[in-house]
Amino acid sequence: MNWYTWALLSALFAGATAVLAKHGVAGINSHLATAIRTLVIVAFSWCIVFWYVPRHELSTIDRRTWIFLILSGIATGLSWLCFFRALQLGDVSRVAAIDKLGLVFAILLAVVFLRERLTWLQWGGVILIVLGTVAVSWKSVR
Repeated sequence: MNWYTWALLSALFAGATAVLAKHGVAGINSHLATAIRTLVIVAFSWCIVFWYVPRHELSTIDRRTWIFLILSGIATGLSWLCFFRALQLGDVSRVAAIDKLGLVFAILLAVVFLRERLTWLQWGGVILIVLGTVAVSWKSVR
């Protein structure tokens, strides 16, 4: 499978995650829910590693890679804690829409720190994502 197929599967599972998590956080502390989810992910991830990754590969990871993966893990953990709390307090459709602004932040950070270049069409897409997020998450005051 190519990157596009994997990305679509990621989006599908992310969408399912939000709906499943909304039911999972009902009646318990959102931090406890995040910890339970994290344990499942850790166990699942290590099972995949033991099945597919050669044993020697762990010892070949350099210090810089460890640092960035640890920082990424911290950012993921903070994102999940915030996401689960938001799910407890809000509608899945609105929380998930705002959470997907992570795409916009990822693009902006890639432009700034990785020096990726976007075309005007891509910038237009970023603007449409922001406008779409506002439209989906907007709640009119009655």
